Amino acid sequence: MKKLMILILFVSSVGAFGQSANFGIKGGLNYGATGDITTISEESFEGDNKVGYHLGAFAKFEFSGIFLQPEIVYTKLTTDYGGNSGANADYNFSKLDIPVLLGLDIVGPLSLKAGPSFQLALNNELDLEGFETNDPENSFTIGYQIGAGVQFGRLGLDLRYEGAFSENDTSVTSNISDVAEARFTIDSRPSQWILSLSYQFKGGDN
Repeated sequence: MKKLMILILFVSSVGAFGQSANFGIKGGLNYGATGDITTISEESFEGDNKVGYHLGAFAKFEFSGIFLQPEIVYTKLTTDYGGNSGANADYNFSKLDIPVLLGLDIVGPLSLKAGPSFQLALNNELDLEGFETNDPENSFTIGYQIGAGVQFGRLGLDLRYEGAFSENDTSVTSNISDVAEARFTIDSRPSQWILSLSYQFKGGDN
């Protein structure tokens, strides 16, 4: 929580020097998966990508052709670890994303943007009978986002890729007495494509 407060203060102080400030809301779809499952014998396997969704708000501080765009976004993502076994093994993960992106207006409505993405894990659950999911090793982690956007008046369309700098393991244990020793981990830091539609309210010059 201390890291989160420092981040908010930093963005607020930088934004105060922008030539103009705009605010808006956004939402859309994300397609991806959390990381590998690793067993106690160190075998690992990937999950299948699935479609999730996100909703949030953003600010945009412009500086003569470049801009700083901090956001706060709720994200829900599901990864299918059932494979071809037919078992129901969906891993449901929700988080609060706080990307802080530096952007550059290229030509016309097109812009490029990239920057760190701070992730606060909110909830996770493996939909597999007989197993219990614990909290991730780190509730607060850092990844990155990179992408492009187009702006048509107050409406914007944005496509990004989000990746991870490191793993963030979540342990899963059995709650069945005769297999109590069974245990594996899921890397809860996702990699995903993010497609967003945004609406920008009227901003003001500083």
